[in-house]
Amino acid sequence: MLSDADVLSLLMGRRAGYSLPQAFYTDADVFQADMKNLWQKEWIFAVPSAEIPKSGNYITLQVGAYPVIIVRGSDGEIRAFHNSCRHRGSRICSSAKGSAPKLVCPYHQWTYELDGKLLWAREMGPEFKPADHGLKPVHCLNVAGMVFICLAAVAPDASDLQKQAARYLGPHDLGNLKVAYQSTITEKANWKLVLENNRECYHCSGSHPSLCRTFPDDPNLIGGGDTAASNHGKAHVERCEQAGLPSKYLVSPSEQWRFVRIPFLGDAVSYTMDGKAAVSKKIGSIPFDNAGSCLFFHYPNTWNHFLSDHVLTFRVIPVGPQETEVTTTWLVHKDAEADADYNLQRLTEVWIATNDEDRRIVEENQIGINSPAYQPGPYSTAQESGVIQFIDWYTRTLENSLLGRFRVAAE
Repeated sequence: MLSDADVLSLLMGRRAGYSLPQAFYTDADVFQADMKNLWQKEWIFAVPSAEIPKSGNYITLQVGAYPVIIVRGSDGEIRAFHNSCRHRGSRICSSAKGSAPKLVCPYHQWTYELDGKLLWAREMGPEFKPADHGLKPVHCLNVAGMVFICLAAVAPDASDLQKQAARYLGPHDLGNLKVAYQSTITEKANWKLVLENNRECYHCSGSHPSLCRTFPDDPNLIGGGDTAASNHGKAHVERCEQAGLPSKYLVSPSEQWRFVRIPFLGDAVSYTMDGKAAVSKKIGSIPFDNAGSCLFFHYPNTWNHFLSDHVLTFRVIPVGPQETEVTTTWLVHKDAEADADYNLQRLTEVWIATNDEDRRIVEENQIGINSPAYQPGPYSTAQESGVIQFIDWYTRTLENSLLGRFRVAAE
């Protein structure tokens, strides 16, 4: 059994620039520390708003011990609630997604409006006050068409994220897109291994033949530093900026989130096997086809690609110490028609293959880390600067949260 004090001691004793001690990838107590001190305190990407376009559309998530409903109300607003009836606690919505005019508990039919107000509860007596028994809200934020939730009592300030997302993602107009396809896979690995693998392309040339037809594996473009270190990246950013498309490398002071626009390889304009557009109907106000991809990550659970013809969102949700759910959503113009404006296989084949390749990579990584012979190894500063950035953010955030708990306990 590892206490919070044990986890803090491991954090403070770790070697900078090296992978984490074994317990951070394997141990159930560390996993619970992650959930309590990070996943239940930070903003978490939940769903692209285009996935719930109409009143009554909802999705459900399980974030650690917390089941959550995200629903679009009759007023068009998206809200989040704890998925627990105020009667005797039954889960209200069990499906991953759906649509309903009201939220009705299947146990005793307590009925809630889409804004969480309790509308009807049978035979509760004259003293019962429905206004006191509405659904418990969860903080919910629409960030340029990406819906984030926060389980904390007080959510972190996200005003700068909203401001910058409006600049960088606004031209892609997520509100006028629709879901063309969605894939959810379960990776038998700790969530941090999934994020680490995403934050470097050291492995790409040997593992992702389809992706590497169009995606540059230059660490100066996709790592933890400014793309100005790459002449090709610098020229691309300048060209996009001159056309009024925000593209410069921008990272938050805490390094929790980042935006940057990178070029494709050669003449490519999309993630396809031939590099040509996947969708003929372009999105938003992107000034040219070869605007590359705007990369947006937000720790702890999302990375995303915004192109001129479609958008890809990625959501990571921990299931257990060595199990992680990864959901990929392909978004296209709301008026684009399958077979007429895009071919679904052509649109999705590169990232379906890449996701499965990454799944096998992180699962093998997990198996190796489970070995008693495992010991932390050094990251490449040339190739894995993005991993170093993520691990530094993770350890700093978890350490600060644990120290905060100890301070409160001491007062």
